[in-house]
Amino acid sequence: MKAKATAALGRAKEAVPAGTGAVGAGLVISSIASYAFVVVALNALDGTAKSAFSAFWAVIFVLGPGFFLPLEQEVGRALAHRRAQGLGGRPLVTQATKLGAAITAVLIVAAIAAAPLLGREIYHGDQLFTVALCISLVSFFLVHLTRGVLAGEGRFAAFGELIAVDSLIRLALAIGITIAGADKAGLYALCLAVSPLLALPIVLRGNRRHLEDGPTAPYSELSSNIGWLLAASVFTQGLAYAPLLGVNLLATAAQKAVVTGFASAFFVARVPVLAFQAVQGTLLPKLAGLAGSGKHDEFRRGLYRLLVLVVAIAVLGTIGAFLLGPTVGKILFNDFTMSAGNLALLSAGSGVFIIALTLAQALMALAAPRTVAFAWGAGLAACVATMALIEDLELRVGLGLVIGAAVSTVWMAIALARRQSQFERAGIGALVEAIEHEPIEI
Repeated sequence: MKAKATAALGRAKEAVPAGTGAVGAGLVISSIASYAFVVVALNALDGTAKSAFSAFWAVIFVLGPGFFLPLEQEVGRALAHRRAQGLGGRPLVTQATKLGAAITAVLIVAAIAAAPLLGREIYHGDQLFTVALCISLVSFFLVHLTRGVLAGEGRFAAFGELIAVDSLIRLALAIGITIAGADKAGLYALCLAVSPLLALPIVLRGNRRHLEDGPTAPYSELSSNIGWLLAASVFTQGLAYAPLLGVNLLATAAQKAVVTGFASAFFVARVPVLAFQAVQGTLLPKLAGLAGSGKHDEFRRGLYRLLVLVVAIAVLGTIGAFLLGPTVGKILFNDFTMSAGNLALLSAGSGVFIIALTLAQALMALAAPRTVAFAWGAGLAACVATMALIEDLELRVGLGLVIGAAVSTVWMAIALARRQSQFERAGIGALVEAIEHEPIEI
């Protein structure tokens, strides 16, 4: 019995791609550390400083992962393809670097051009946010490009380490600033901006490898669908953070207190997203093991169970927000004020959103970026329309997220049902990759 168990364990270990567990662990650590960072920062700030920081958080996580996550995913895919063929990847990475640098330059110019407007509307005159935004765009570009290279080379241990170390450095910097007594919101934004730049040399110090030269790489090798991937990514992040941006942009002068307290409530309502990332991270090794051992039917059943679990997280998160949310909010944040009903509505929006996200991963594995882009775009449009039609500030942003996420969910569920025959024939490695590269940041 012992010999059989040892042999079975050995086969299981061989089936799981090297470093897959590290990716899952990195996602879990990153989620917890990112949430702790938010708690530290928001409790250290008050008034307009708190609302300005929350608005910056939304802006950078729409722009950063929105524009650079597709680059990461396509670099990883194309580099892995070259590696499988025995071709060097240096020309491909060079092309990706040029493309990413061009996107970064355009975004920085746009950020500087919009600085007066952003400073007046959401940063409340703190120009450190402009500096932090520009640095963040560079650091997000570099870290996503590096993650793409690591994934493409199969160096998943370093990939997971980078995710975790980035978040831990960010948290450590915030704690240091808080202990020093700083109360300037822009400093916490700078923590977010510089943490990837500090994490990269730490992680790569013992993981440096020279990319081998190879045949010239045209831009089409990265992806012929890069435009749809970018659109889907930006729309996804835009919908995820629409409530946080909306409450800052739509509030009147008399509602500034609501805006200040809303930032804390928003992150309490994001607990379902935190649970979702933890579930994804812990299930990833098992799903990857089933994929590696060729157990397609078991993998598909595992994916469907994941979807059921995600629905359960959404339901329990909404109920928990209504029953316990205000109590938890007052424990975590010193200015929590949102009612149980509005908090439950906001949490329900996060819950429906992660259901849509799970469906989007399956569609991406079926090579349907256009469908995913349209679905997220329709959801974002529905969210904005809802916010425009309702007057109550907290209700309009909470209901906007629920309706927007529901529209995306229904759209993608219908599209996935129509593609079931393809799903039965699809290579499941693509779905493992979609689950690995989770696009949501806390």
